[in-house]
Amino acid sequence: MAVSTVDSKAAQYDTGEAMCPYRLVLEHVTSRWGVLVLIELLDRPYRFSELRRAIGRVSEKMLTQTLQTLERDGLVHRDAKPVIPPRVDYSLTDLGREAAEQVRGLAVWTQERLGEVLEAREVYDARKSGSEQE
Repeated sequence: MAVSTVDSKAAQYDTGEAMCPYRLVLEHVTSRWGVLVLIELLDRPYRFSELRRAIGRVSEKMLTQTLQTLERDGLVHRDAKPVIPPRVDYSLTDLGREAAEQVRGLAVWTQERLGEVLEAREVYDARKSGSEQE
């Protein structure tokens, strides 16, 4: 099986390096706002203001930066229509849909296991506060 040029380029990076492209893309996809943008865009394309309302509590600046980063990574498509007033729609590319499905799987797991996580936190906190009082 032949390795593509892109695959061989990706393989040459040291994933332990802080600026490794692998780590940067992973950071973009799993960032606080990146996760929410990807999951929302799984449903349908959104205009900027619709997406901001759907996500909630994200600043205009942060959403703009997140969308630009995901667009640069090839995960989000920005469709600017030459009309008055300007209309810009955001949607997922095929690559973005694949990433979003993975992220949504993690989000579903988190929701399903939240009770166990909260219980583990309580046990940990109780144990920690008990050992600090000694």
